[in-house]
Amino acid sequence: MAQTPSRSRPRVVLVTRKTSLEGLRESRGTLDQVRFYLASRGQDIAWHQEAHDRFVAAYAEVEGAIPADQRRVRIDRGDLDRFLFAPDDLIVVVGQDGLVANVAKYLSGQRVIGINSDPERFDGVLCRHPPGMAPVLLNWAATGTGGDFRIETRTMALAEREDGQTLLALNEVFVGHRTHQSARYLIEVGGKSERHSSSGVLCATGTGATGWARSICEQRKVKKKLPRGTDPHLAWMVREPFPSVSTGVTLDFGLLTSGARLVLHSEMAEGGAIFADGIESDALEFLGGQTVTVRRADQALRLVVPAKPVEKQNPPNPKTEEPGG
Repeated sequence: MAQTPSRSRPRVVLVTRKTSLEGLRESRGTLDQVRFYLASRGQDIAWHQEAHDRFVAAYAEVEGAIPADQRRVRIDRGDLDRFLFAPDDLIVVVGQDGLVANVAKYLSGQRVIGINSDPERFDGVLCRHPPGMAPVLLNWAATGTGGDFRIETRTMALAEREDGQTLLALNEVFVGHRTHQSARYLIEVGGKSERHSSSGVLCATGTGATGWARSICEQRKVKKKLPRGTDPHLAWMVREPFPSVSTGVTLDFGLLTSGARLVLHSEMAEGGAIFADGIESDALEFLGGQTVTVRRADQALRLVVPAKPVEKQNPPNPKTEEPGG
């Protein structure tokens, strides 16, 4: 079957992040300096070099699958907040699962293909395809034929301040103190309200429920089932609520379904913050007199996945950072 002419195909936006070796070279200047720096700490450059080489090979294979006359652009994770996505762009993430979470908040319905550049290091929860599948995936995205794939819709969370500022999250929204010390606020949910002093509030999607949210629930021995990856609801939980004469602990966990909302009113003079997917540098202020409403977002991640997925048992969380990164 003839392929669709490249000029009628969507622009391919290739999303990547610097490898650990590239980051070390930027901070140390030369490869020899990187080698010396690691050796002085009892580490070997070989791990970083191997990971870098695997990424370079995977990226070359994916880019080589794009027809020569088809539009494409490569964007680093650090430039996502300054990039203008077109409505018909095809987003191709090459790397680890967290990159999908990084880019999802900037999209408005564009299809996303996740390419796992290093299956030995990355779990492939969201980046499910090997580089060798790129030609088939790109053709399917353009023509709807030539592959057995489908669009998987993943729920996202929306945090909206009273002044209209918003944050989107694929994993979770955190509301609390920027340094994770005690946060003071009034919580309203399900027709009930309570004044809190806690380590903050987490509101997780099904995608994020296998990571930070899961660890909180296991530590607290919460028996209620968290949402799964494609479930349409959110789970919220309070970290370490403190009981006192003025603060309570009864509103500490729940699910947001069917348009339900979680509302928090800040009572903090300084340090209050709202951030999404663990990116503290991209936070909204949350100080006394300010309010945030957290709910299911109207938009969702549209992820290209195999038509007959194999569900992993207790899949790990698509983190936004490498260990120690």
